[in-house]
Amino acid sequence: MSGARVFFMVAYVVLALGGLFLAAAARDVGISIFGWGLVLFGVLNAFNAIKVHFDEQEGH
Repeated sequence: MSGARVFFMVAYVVLALGGLFLAAAARDVGISIFGWGLVLFGVLNAFNAIKVHFDEQEGH
């Protein structure tokens, strides 16, 4: 994996964890939905970065 991809993977994980803490501490439905959205965004982008890495290795 390139350095940029590792950096963004770490950023996505931090964003997802931040969203998880935000959703857990939410006292409002809107903030809870936003937190879960951050979790979903971070996890999906992290898996997409892994997919792109292995697609590049296969030569697609």
